[in-house]
Amino acid sequence: MNLSKNKYNQLLDNIGSTLQKARENAIKAINTELVKANWEIGRYIVEFEQQGKERAEYGSELLVSLSKDLKTKFGKGFSRSNLQLMRLFYIKYPNFQTVFGKSEIRQTPSGKSAKSQTLSGILLSWSHYAELLTVSDDLARAFYERQTIKENWSFREMKRQINSALFQRLALSKDKKGVLALADKGHELIVAKDAIKDPYVFEFLELPKDKILKERGFEKKLVDNLQSFLLELGKGFSFVARQFKITVDNEHNYIDLVFYHRILKCFVLIDLKIRKVKHQDIGQMNLYLNYFKEEENTEGDNEPIGIIIAADKHEYTVKYATGGLANKIFVSKYQLYLPDKKVLENKVKEIIDSE
Repeated sequence: MNLSKNKYNQLLDNIGSTLQKARENAIKAINTELVKANWEIGRYIVEFEQQGKERAEYGSELLVSLSKDLKTKFGKGFSRSNLQLMRLFYIKYPNFQTVFGKSEIRQTPSGKSAKSQTLSGILLSWSHYAELLTVSDDLARAFYERQTIKENWSFREMKRQINSALFQRLALSKDKKGVLALADKGHELIVAKDAIKDPYVFEFLELPKDKILKERGFEKKLVDNLQSFLLELGKGFSFVARQFKITVDNEHNYIDLVFYHRILKCFVLIDLKIRKVKHQDIGQMNLYLNYFKEEENTEGDNEPIGIIIAADKHEYTVKYATGGLANKIFVSKYQLYLPDKKVLENKVKEIIDSE
């Protein structure tokens, strides 16, 4: 049989694509059933408690007995900690059955109806929900769920964002209304400032705190870990170039990193400083932005944004150096280790309680 190689390869590709899609759908179906089953198990436990007026704490007799008997009957997956997670899953998502296509509204353990926290009928994996349930603050948990769905974070990506206290870092730049909107809608990019974090957390570089950094080596490390760096920068950033050369009056300058933001439709220029930022750094960034507006922007591009990421900054230096500038220049600090979440949580609580 004389087969055209191109047609045969197309046949292989079509079969491979069909099998891959079928396998992905099968995994999604299995995961959906697992999430539904775990919610139902949690419901059974809570309803049993309500009848017996008992709270099934981690070491309670009910969970001990259930764990032992379920493992004997059905095998692994029914440790006391897992059963407690299932119980908590029902308590935190009491209206979850509406996502499964049922119309009835269940009551919470307190007897009050509650709105499901899950968006648009989209189910995350059980691994996602198990990790979300470790977030005790309801506002933070709602934010991470919404943001995971909006940005299609994997379990590992979501866990990293929780560990880096992303919700608290974003919330610190907002008032009470803004914090509540962040939890309700997720992080929305409307203006340039929405794309900025302070501080940026680069723990994924795994650099010792006392390591002496050089700017070129620091920049290379970030590019070598581009996927993690883009996750930290946030949604919409596309990498363009490293050490972007511009020449003005026969003098060569090099911008550390250049990105394009697909949502804000503008170039984003990033300068890295392993020391405290100086006013000269801001003036230099202003030059870069003016150059990009004249030489690099094309029809449809908005004005570029400049971000200086430094080891430290003096607020008044930044205030006076950026005051009156037409260009959008932001200065943020970076840190090479995960933040103290408890400190940030307390600061966000002060914002909520202050109004």
